[in-house]
Amino acid sequence: MMKINYSNLKLGIIAGGQLGKMLIQEASKWDIATYVLDQDQNAPAASIATRFFQGSRFDFQTVYDFGKQVDVLTFEIESINVDALFQLKKEGIEVIPDPTILQLFQNKEKQKDFYVKNRLPTANFKSFSTKEEILRQITNHKSQITNNDSISAPAKYESFCIGFPFVQKLKTGGYDGRGVAVIRSEADLPELLEGESIVEELIDIEKEIAVIVARNKNGEVRCFPAVEMVFNPTANLVERLLCPANISPEQHKMAERIACELITKLNMQGILAIEFFVVTPQTPSKKGGGEGSVIINESAPRPHNSGHHTIESVMTSQYEQHLRAILNLPLGSTEIKMPSVMINLLGEADCEGPVNYEGLEKALAIEGVKIHLYGKKITKPYRKMGHVTIIDKDLKKAMEKADDVSFNLKVVTDF
Repeated sequence: MMKINYSNLKLGIIAGGQLGKMLIQEASKWDIATYVLDQDQNAPAASIATRFFQGSRFDFQTVYDFGKQVDVLTFEIESINVDALFQLKKEGIEVIPDPTILQLFQNKEKQKDFYVKNRLPTANFKSFSTKEEILRQITNHKSQITNNDSISAPAKYESFCIGFPFVQKLKTGGYDGRGVAVIRSEADLPELLEGESIVEELIDIEKEIAVIVARNKNGEVRCFPAVEMVFNPTANLVERLLCPANISPEQHKMAERIACELITKLNMQGILAIEFFVVTPQTPSKKGGGEGSVIINESAPRPHNSGHHTIESVMTSQYEQHLRAILNLPLGSTEIKMPSVMINLLGEADCEGPVNYEGLEKALAIEGVKIHLYGKKITKPYRKMGHVTIIDKDLKKAMEKADDVSFNLKVVTDF
């Protein structure tokens, strides 16, 4: 294992958003000094970091100079100057996860190619340089490939051609629902995005789930239980998640198996969050039901929004697990202490300005409610301003309490 003097260890975190803030809160328990780089002097992590550096994570020299001041360097977002990370690694700085991992996940086409090459189930896709190329290759509905084909042999991907409906994703830069266009018919074609992108068939899904998996340098792997994600239809980002997910034991096992296989084939050290589609079954079973397959949507090599609930509801939080993984320590238990519902606190659709939290007292009066405010001073429509985790021995009761919280607690502005 890495020899660590915790009182002298300097952990560098590139980007100082809420993920960085919660990672710092965990690192402080181990007396680890935290250095943060972010271009916003009011970033959530700025006020609690041991040292804060204002600068661009896209600039080679800024990232390089920052990295030279720490012992271990990690990140909470993918959009970083990766060339600087490669140079730091070359000069002996521990960059974890490895820059090669980050480089892969910075590009959705490279992600998908990795899944296909390693026979991991994902939706059919095709790569395009411009939206004009997409328009030229659109075919009629008869060319659409069925959902069963979505998880067949990799050879299928080579013959994929576009038919309505489909999803366009920019290869780089997409985040929190941005950089994605759902094209259901010819009427939606003006919504096509400019830039290099991939196009996927629109999968008929029952629900979306996520699994977070961790791996240390010794090869120890642990999965957190799958969570079920509920999306805001307007903002196209997670509004609520349920732990554990309401899926079959077989689907739980399938998702965890794929997650463990993916992080192992990547030879990755750290935390990996995988979002899955549970595909609607084509043929119901004789018992009247049906069980959909689990296929990969996207992944992120860092702590993730789908793991916030672990702070209160799981034996080891995703942030502690990330520290354990990048420092090559034994991984912690991922056993659920109590079922939970997590709500993202999003800025109201018609509010922008200095933030005010309306109904905070009513929410705190509900048993099992744990509120996390990120410290962002300005609210914007659908901006992530905080989250609330509701824990209860009964998941249905937790869901009822979550409804009360959502009704009472609003992110608004008084100006």
